[in-house]
Amino acid sequence: MTQDTQSIFKPVIAIVGRANVGKSTLFNRLTRSRQALVADFPGLTRDRHYGEGRGASQPYLVVDTGGFEPIVKEGIKKEMADQTEQAINEADGVIFLVDVRDGLHALDFHIADRLRRSGQTVCLAVNKAEGMRDTAAGVDFYELGLGEPHLISAAHGDGVASLIEGLLEQVSAQQPALALGDDVVAADEAITPTEGEKDASHRLRLAVVGRPNVGKSTFINQIIGEERLVAFNEPGTTRDAIEIDFDYKGIPYTFIDTAGIRRRGRVKEAIEKFSVIKTLQAIEAANVVLLVLDAQSEISEQDANIAGFIVESGRALVVAINKWDGLDDYTREWALRDYRRKLRFLDFARMHTISAQEKHGLAAVMRSVRAAHQAAFTKMPTPVLTRIIHQAVEQQPPPRRGHSRPKLRYAHQGGQNPPVVVIHGTALHEVPESYRRYIEGQIRSAFKLEGTPLRIEFRTAHNPYA
Repeated sequence: MTQDTQSIFKPVIAIVGRANVGKSTLFNRLTRSRQALVADFPGLTRDRHYGEGRGASQPYLVVDTGGFEPIVKEGIKKEMADQTEQAINEADGVIFLVDVRDGLHALDFHIADRLRRSGQTVCLAVNKAEGMRDTAAGVDFYELGLGEPHLISAAHGDGVASLIEGLLEQVSAQQPALALGDDVVAADEAITPTEGEKDASHRLRLAVVGRPNVGKSTFINQIIGEERLVAFNEPGTTRDAIEIDFDYKGIPYTFIDTAGIRRRGRVKEAIEKFSVIKTLQAIEAANVVLLVLDAQSEISEQDANIAGFIVESGRALVVAINKWDGLDDYTREWALRDYRRKLRFLDFARMHTISAQEKHGLAAVMRSVRAAHQAAFTKMPTPVLTRIIHQAVEQQPPPRRGHSRPKLRYAHQGGQNPPVVVIHGTALHEVPESYRRYIEGQIRSAFKLEGTPLRIEFRTAHNPYA
């Protein structure tokens, strides 16, 4: 393999195994992050979770997967198994993780058989073996027929470096085979970075949020064109915040699928509390938030709480009312009236009625996402802002308070995402909230700021004679 190919090739390493053997802990260790939720709780991870591997001799991608039960044929475990199957198929190498404390499990044999049939490069890792590396603790796992077991401790880092280096070396040695087949794209062509990859820092980060079971994962799956996320008719299917890089119509995005946020009184499991925290962090880290509502249920207090947090965070916002296809005309009219009454403080955001399942209205939502992002990063020149303020005052002066009237002298932009306008003058502490809203409306209209909150700051000049 040439030096150029070595420098470009970035192998994908999938971590698979049954539930609660430490896959997410190993993922966090390899990525040197806390991206994946970790708890002593089987079945926590359900979707494929991608991250950049760090600390090895070469760059690589690592994929965390849910508990793998290839023998299950229905239910959410079947959906999780399908996600793991996809991870295995797209990987260059697989770490098969087992638990030394549990010993050999019947399910381990089924997983080993599936991995042998995959033809992938597989490394068998025996986890939770802290302090056992010089013992015969892993000898029983030879029975799986996958070669030498590597004793590691994902939690403490024992043996992890040698494990990943050995697997990367095997995967890299096999890489030239990609260019030999007639139906396989040559390696140099297959790995040419896209424009989005060249400038990944400019990806539009879109967080998809809402209550459980409103169709967030289904929306993302339909946009990217594959079953990338587990979408199941059961509240709480998504538990972690999953990031997916994807180019949509030439624009690079990072979609963030989040856990559904329940009312505080219903959040009983500790892991659900962490899921809520991850969702709130995803909102703050996003450029635009898509709030998904369920047309078949009333707008709840929790919907209003989520919307309020988005506005408070200053994130650009688009609203999608999902499951619209299943309603008659009367129910649709009632649903729109309910939305306008309970979420009237979102009047700056574009609202769409969609059916994620049927792919109705999704393109319009993505156009609004792009427009909201552009509005959030609008540049407002100081002369233009000042002229807008003066015209607004001429049209409607601020109300007099006592013996004086507030004077708005000039304005400038104080920030982006959300846009902040700082207005200077005298006695501005006397400006009422109604006049602040009037000024906001004039600025929004002039710059077409649809889809983003706008913050107005009044700064009163110091009076040297006071």
